[in-house]
Amino acid sequence: MTGVAVAYCPERVLPGRILTEIVNNDRCIGGITPWCTRRAQRFYKTFVRGACVPTTARAAELVKLTENAFRDTNIAFANELSLICDRFNINVWEVIDLANRHPRVNVLRPGPGVGGHCIAVDPWFIIDSAPDLARVMRTSREVNVAKTRKVIERAEQLIDDHPYATIACCGLAFKANVDDLRESPAMEVTHHLVSKYGSRIKIVEPNIRAVPEALQGLGADLVSIDEALRTCEIAIVLVDHDEFKMVPISERRHLDVIDTRGIWLDMPART
Repeated sequence: MTGVAVAYCPERVLPGRILTEIVNNDRCIGGITPWCTRRAQRFYKTFVRGACVPTTARAAELVKLTENAFRDTNIAFANELSLICDRFNINVWEVIDLANRHPRVNVLRPGPGVGGHCIAVDPWFIIDSAPDLARVMRTSREVNVAKTRKVIERAEQLIDDHPYATIACCGLAFKANVDDLRESPAMEVTHHLVSKYGSRIKIVEPNIRAVPEALQGLGADLVSIDEALRTCEIAIVLVDHDEFKMVPISERRHLDVIDTRGIWLDMPART
């Protein structure tokens, strides 16, 4: 039998480890016919060391969406927990660390929302296809979007309480140690604050070399973490880049901090 073989194989790669994960991760391979599946499976086995598991194209497509919807839901639990802890003045990072000592519990760490080109997008395909059934997935999306809005509200409150302060927005990427800004909640928070406060905002993103186009013309400069520590009175930590984790408390003790990633836990921080 000859001809074109059409199959779907979900991407499972981590930015910064793409080639390693392409080779070593298990792959789910679904052809539109059994013959297409076999052809695609033989192709992937030429370079994939992980298992190449056959299925149908429809199942493979839903597998990809399921993986990201599941992660979105787990992050939503952490983000919702952070808001509950904030209401009752309880340290969410301590609660999570202690809860995770349970052998069957693994609560993720909260953040300013959810970003990236997969996790923040893929659940909507399932929700749109079955809106009457995908209630948990829809709620998770709503929780994560609302967390970003809550971070903006808290940042505005802090900034308005310090009308002459200069503010460092630390991080624009959607996750740590990458330069990918797609669907980034950190980018959304920063864009809102720059639009409102202009040149009072300093952008700190060590993985890019210029102010992103969406933030150009609004008055904010891209600065190093060292310059931000010297010139700013407020820091809003939006991404847990390694560069930020390495800043000792002696260099940031003067700052009022909103730490959405829990990396400066040696000093009181709003989440």
